[in-house]
Amino acid sequence: MSVHEKVKKILLVDDDIDLLEQHTILLKSKGYEIITAENVEDGWNEFKKEKPDAAILDLIMEEHDSGFILCHRIKRDPYGKNIPVFLLTSATYLTGYKFGSSTSEEKEWIKCDAVLNKPIVFEELLKKLEHFFETVA
Repeated sequence: MSVHEKVKKILLVDDDIDLLEQHTILLKSKGYEIITAENVEDGWNEFKKEKPDAAILDLIMEEHDSGFILCHRIKRDPYGKNIPVFLLTSATYLTGYKFGSSTSEEKEWIKCDAVLNKPIVFEELLKKLEHFFETVA
């Protein structure tokens, strides 16, 4: 990142405090500003207050569909529809059912820009973020 580029702000929402801390450290080391929240309501409030450049949301938090609900709220927002929203999930590991956002039907239903399965490979997450920022910039 050059000194002339604006520091990108990332909203991380997950009820797993260890994951929040780990990803905060890793993303800060790559030059991102990080905002965290531990549930849907706090995540929504931080989104409205901070206007992040991207949002990374856990799928299952206080409810099994918490990440879907917050993702839909962000994507319906006039500002949020233009930022990438990624869902993180361990549902595939726990249930065997695989979520995706690669087809237009999946994107229409899920409303997110990518689904990443836990455990998260940080380089994969970073690659998706950087790809989005490069194509939008």
